[in-house]
Amino acid sequence: MVDYREILRLHSLGNSNRQISEATRSSHHTITDVINAAEEKNIVWPLNEDMTNRKLRGILFPEKLQKRQSAEYFEPDYGYIHKELARPGVTLSTLWNEYCTQANLAGTKPYMTTQFRDNYRKWALIKNATMRIKHKPGDVMEVDWAGNTIPIYDVDTGDEDKAYLFVAVLPFSGYAYVEACFNMKSENWILCHMHAYEYFGGVTRLLVPDNLKTGVTKHTQNEIALNKSYQEMAEHYGTAIIPTRVKAPKDKANVESTVKLTYTRILAPLRNRKFFSIKEANDAIKEQLKIMNSTPFQKREGTRESVFLTEEKGFLRPLPISQFEPAIWLKATVGTDYLVSDGKNKYSVPFDLIGEEVQVRLTKNNIDVYFKGTIVASHIRRTRVQRDPIIFEEHMTPEHRKYLRYNADDFRMWAKNIGPNTEKVIEYFLAKEQEPEQGYRSCASLSRLGDRYGAIKLENACTRMLNISSNPSVRNISSLLKNYVESDELKSSDVRKETGGGITRGASAFAIGGSKR
Repeated sequence: MVDYREILRLHSLGNSNRQISEATRSSHHTITDVINAAEEKNIVWPLNEDMTNRKLRGILFPEKLQKRQSAEYFEPDYGYIHKELARPGVTLSTLWNEYCTQANLAGTKPYMTTQFRDNYRKWALIKNATMRIKHKPGDVMEVDWAGNTIPIYDVDTGDEDKAYLFVAVLPFSGYAYVEACFNMKSENWILCHMHAYEYFGGVTRLLVPDNLKTGVTKHTQNEIALNKSYQEMAEHYGTAIIPTRVKAPKDKANVESTVKLTYTRILAPLRNRKFFSIKEANDAIKEQLKIMNSTPFQKREGTRESVFLTEEKGFLRPLPISQFEPAIWLKATVGTDYLVSDGKNKYSVPFDLIGEEVQVRLTKNNIDVYFKGTIVASHIRRTRVQRDPIIFEEHMTPEHRKYLRYNADDFRMWAKNIGPNTEKVIEYFLAKEQEPEQGYRSCASLSRLGDRYGAIKLENACTRMLNISSNPSVRNISSLLKNYVESDELKSSDVRKETGGGITRGASAFAIGGSKR
């Protein structure tokens, strides 16, 4: 699906239609149609979070919701064709016949043999083409993880751990930033971007990463899906993310060469040093990075640093006023306790979401829960593990809310209206434990028995209970009430037998002096 939200966001930042097309992988016509439709319907960025791409499509292009009936050609897998042609005896004619069979099975039209051959040759030419890109100052930042690592040693045991190197570079000047991290997870990936922007003192218009899962969750010919946290960071800094093509390192040739340069200019000089903390390693990396950026070019005048300061820094976009707060997104299914977890503590969501899948956004200080793109719960995140969850009263079921409002005075007032012996039982429940609250459950259960059987029967049951035991329990009182009901039913049955019609007669019919037939 077309990323309508991203198109409107990039347009609001002043990007041209061509630049938006590159960032979103949408055609120029699509970009123009979306922008014109948005202007016609007075839709402007920023949009509410619940305004999804699907909703936007329905508003901007309602006619596209109608199903279109049109015959389409079956698109060949040119990569497979290219690979198969390398095998002995395989020709384009053979592959075209196989392609026609696949198209017929799919219920679509195949290309004729001439068009099939022409399309493949065009694909092969583009596949082998190399484009030289001339970058503008302050326009692009390329990022990647280096393959080699730097060892970090434990002070006590001497055990060796690995630290991974994040590398960012501005292609115009070659000015670089390098940082060591203990892992390549999403949180460190985003933090390193933030540190790189701070190091450069500004933000580039475009950001070019590789297709790592920490940044890009899906990348096909027609669709790019970014990690939500990564997309949020891009929106905060006002930059557009354009991932490289899959398995196409030439798209980020500058950072690839900078990674190799870090091996000789940073890792090699530090190879004989032992680091016992990540901070110690990064301090040493900063020293070598300064040297690397200030080393004169071999084939041009100046250094990376001098070109950056004199020709590029002024073109960078300013840093945002507030610092970005990294977030982690998780998926969770709401359990019967209507709680979700951040891995340490639990937090409530509305009870009517039990069984539903929600998205949990975790930051350092907050936890927000979304359902179908709409926020449904927000909590201040706990810093320490605690046993009891955070539960908002409005998230509770009606029964749980009622239980939350229980108090000793209300139970006493209710029992007084029922009868003196019910009142004694309630006092017993409230006094038998160390705290009155521990008896609330028994009091609530007794009140439910009153609702079910009525005040008179409950008072009689409590009276009998106190006559046979000084330790009344809800279970025993409930048994007495059930027996009363069964006894009443038995008496009612006897009356029917004595007075009702039919051949059945009660015991009185057989008493001495009774009627005979």
